[in-house]
Amino acid sequence: MKISLTFDNGPDESVTPRVLETLARFDVLATFFIVGQNLARPAVRSISKLAFAAGHRIGNHSYSHSTPFGLLRNPDEGINELLATDDLLGDLAGDDRLYRPFGGGKTGKHLLNRPTWEFLASHQYTCVLWDFVTPERQQPDSWMQPTLQNCQSREWTVLVMHDTDWGGTAYLPVFLEMAVAAGAEFSQEFPDHCVPMRKGRAMADPDWLMP
Repeated sequence: MKISLTFDNGPDESVTPRVLETLARFDVLATFFIVGQNLARPAVRSISKLAFAAGHRIGNHSYSHSTPFGLLRNPDEGINELLATDDLLGDLAGDDRLYRPFGGGKTGKHLLNRPTWEFLASHQYTCVLWDFVTPERQQPDSWMQPTLQNCQSREWTVLVMHDTDWGGTAYLPVFLEMAVAAGAEFSQEFPDHCVPMRKGRAMADPDWLMP
């Protein structure tokens, strides 16, 4: 059982530092997909710098996190969102430019539009989707067991959590203890089935992603 642990929608000034402390305690490296408008605050960017210095990967999760790009009336707005967040990320993006589309936890044609896809390709992004989104918002104190069971159902899981104030991250230590006891291996890499584009090269037919 391999798990690629990812966190979306942060950073958050109170939640993300606690997440980083927990990850350090368990010696787990993760990937944080960051919302640009959060990163615009200097105090929050400093948290991302700490995460990057600790070895975590930092990716682009749009600037406003408001409308899935496949549903934008003006498709070029998606490109503007990517660029605005990239400007704020700067060298925190590392060597591999990561982007995760957003869309209510579900994959589908609402995630991306063609201009954005072509922009990602021309700028050599790696587009990262997911296998399972933890039910931390609905079950903030009991998401751990169903999440572990889901991870055990496949060889490699790209798992989504949120470093937000939903409350679920308070039980991250419990989940990590359970996962380690079950023999989980944590990785910062991503399996091909969750990467429709890797460094600008399409790994899957994009027609299922966009109208």
